[in-house]
Amino acid sequence: MKMHFCIPVSQQRPDALGGRYVLYSVYLDGFLFCKVRYSQLHRWNEQLKRVFGNCLPPFPPKYYLAMTTSMADERRDQLEQYLQNVTMDPNMLRSDVFVDFLKLVQLDTFSIATKKVSLDIFLPDGRSIKVEILTSDTAERVLEVVSQNIGLFQELLGYFGLFLIQFCKEGRLSVVKKLADFELPYVSLRSSEVENCKVGLRKWYLDPSLDARLMDCRTAVDLIHMQAIQDIEKEWAKPTEAQRQKLEALQKEDNQTKFLELAREVRHYGYVQLEPCTCDHPEPGCQALLSVGSNEISCCITLPDNQTLDVTFQMDRVKCWQVTFLGTLLDTDGPQQTLNQNLELRFQYCEDSHWRWFVIYTKQAFLLSSCLKKMISEKMVKQAAENPEMQIEVPEQGKSKKYHIQQNQKDYSSFPPRKSKIKIVEVDCGFGNVKEDL
Repeated sequence: MKMHFCIPVSQQRPDALGGRYVLYSVYLDGFLFCKVRYSQLHRWNEQLKRVFGNCLPPFPPKYYLAMTTSMADERRDQLEQYLQNVTMDPNMLRSDVFVDFLKLVQLDTFSIATKKVSLDIFLPDGRSIKVEILTSDTAERVLEVVSQNIGLFQELLGYFGLFLIQFCKEGRLSVVKKLADFELPYVSLRSSEVENCKVGLRKWYLDPSLDARLMDCRTAVDLIHMQAIQDIEKEWAKPTEAQRQKLEALQKEDNQTKFLELAREVRHYGYVQLEPCTCDHPEPGCQALLSVGSNEISCCITLPDNQTLDVTFQMDRVKCWQVTFLGTLLDTDGPQQTLNQNLELRFQYCEDSHWRWFVIYTKQAFLLSSCLKKMISEKMVKQAAENPEMQIEVPEQGKSKKYHIQQNQKDYSSFPPRKSKIKIVEVDCGFGNVKEDL
């Protein structure tokens, strides 16, 4: 699946020879990731070509004459598409030539030198552990260091992730974003404009049945137990009064296994809850509280008369979705660090045999999109295990091996091209075509 890379803005800068060059501001999941020149990306593409050959997506061509405004906009669109497409190959994502370049441009963009530092990683129970890392260590590497410190089995690392988490007033917390494996947590934390933001360790799966795969590791059980308690305390998970009493009794007995067995029966267990937002259903301007997990989007909608309406959207009936930035970017002294204002996520949903669009306005649109992708990928893996003929990608020596589905497929991404003639910057950030058997 494509990653949420976008290039909504670029700047002209003077070079040492008296000429000018274009500096592209690359955002990932709505946060400024790096600033790069075309020449840097071109050299990177040539390096990737030497390793992966013709597997690469097309790279925008060089221009030897001055570019017109339309040509500059077209190149920006092409570079954006290139970054989105090049991340579709998991082998490429893990390659040294891919990761080393992105590490370098992250450090250079924020003027951070490679050095040893201490980084606090917050656990779901509020405690933190201090790890010694390099500023150039990726999230994947930092997660490995954390796992060694706390005794988490290496083979279970894929079930956990590092997140930027905002600690709000009155004990509330808000998940800002999941850090990509190649992101530098120290740099992302330092560059974030989010107040009271910290790096936290959380499980990263939205199918509660996957808990069963972690039960042989005491540390993994401790972590998901901590998160279950936190989610109940924060009212992300919503037990009945009877369930709450039983859970409190099991917690006093320190019976983690039984606690988690009962917790999996609790409404919204293991879901990610977003901050209050606005939606257009059943009418425009309604306030909503979204929880995402177990292959569904659960919405508690407040109607104009202050009545509440619970609506659940099943992922099996979602055809596609897109994230759009509706605002403008300030670039007088450089682009803003985040795109978290004026974001919308719209998805196409089958209701009563008709397709219609639902729109959600939330600063966490990229996080919501990441959760939707996660649920799709988990379902695809589960179906692949049940049906060997399903089309999946299996990494194999730099190539992708595909198995074909014999049934109808649905496309889970739709991202219209940027309308360069409109002054309001529109950013369509998504993940490309995902084929799935339903």
